[in-house]
Amino acid sequence: MKKAMLWLCCLLAVCQTEVRAQTDVSQSLQRHDFFYAGESKRIRMFIVKDGRVGWQYENNEWRGEISDALLMTDRHILLAHQYGIAEVTQDHQVVWHYDAPEGTEIHTIQPVGNDCVVFLQNGKPAKCVVMQVPSMTVLREFVLPTSEKGSVHGQFRNARLTQRGTLLVANMGMGFVAEYNSEGKELDRWTMPRVWSVQELDNGNLLATCSKGLVREFTRTGHTVWELSADGYGAVQTQKCVRLKNGNHIVNNWYNEWNKTPMDTINAPVQALEIDREGKVVWKLCSWKNPDLGPSTTIQLLDQAVNRERLFFGEFNGRKPKLFMRPNE
Repeated sequence: MKKAMLWLCCLLAVCQTEVRAQTDVSQSLQRHDFFYAGESKRIRMFIVKDGRVGWQYENNEWRGEISDALLMTDRHILLAHQYGIAEVTQDHQVVWHYDAPEGTEIHTIQPVGNDCVVFLQNGKPAKCVVMQVPSMTVLREFVLPTSEKGSVHGQFRNARLTQRGTLLVANMGMGFVAEYNSEGKELDRWTMPRVWSVQELDNGNLLATCSKGLVREFTRTGHTVWELSADGYGAVQTQKCVRLKNGNHIVNNWYNEWNKTPMDTINAPVQALEIDREGKVVWKLCSWKNPDLGPSTTIQLLDQAVNRERLFFGEFNGRKPKLFMRPNE
């Protein structure tokens, strides 16, 4: 009887999570200082500090949507906007810009030292490309597996470098995460349908997010350590997840501006949720006016800016993995 009552209490607690998420939750922009960008009809990026927008960038000349953006410790920003990649400064200067070849798309980018980047180029075939910048010299490329069915647009979104100098790739179109070395050899693979993003955590585990609300931490042997169904909190279009130093997670909830039905501004969707390890929502971001931050894809805390000099991909900016320091240290 006691076991039955305990089970019932646990079930009620789970069912009431969404209710708790709607009450007594901080919505203050002062909770975090962060860099923000999203897949939108407008190419915009923001830095929110001390509860206010302290920096904003908009480019009306480039086409596409921002699927990936990265704030670095030198205050420069790398971004992939579907039809190109670029590096910009906080003085609004474009350091370099590369147009995606006709029939291709680029949705993710990573710095490799001071003078290289690695990115995925959706296409037929799809490729992983290491390029020297600002000369735009391709140093290496290798083909990535894709399904014969489906569009170029749905192949890949995010990829991230690891502490061992390999690349984790979220193969959204084929439904798995794969790890590659700099020569293009697939080292491992983990099944995860509709996977949108993946990253390596400080403990060596992987944190992946699916476009339908699932966030999962798992070991390299495939064992699930922790997972969250964010759609139960109203986050049905998850793209990325940020692990905070206190163990909480910030999960974004992307809004599709290409929807035929206009947004219900009275009941506007949240852009991001901070959820603790027990599943309680402790903060939500819902800023569609004063300021209007737009749809959410990338949320990066300012104290997690990436040091580009510490990222390497095999021999590119190469070093022995045991000497590697995490990119935000």
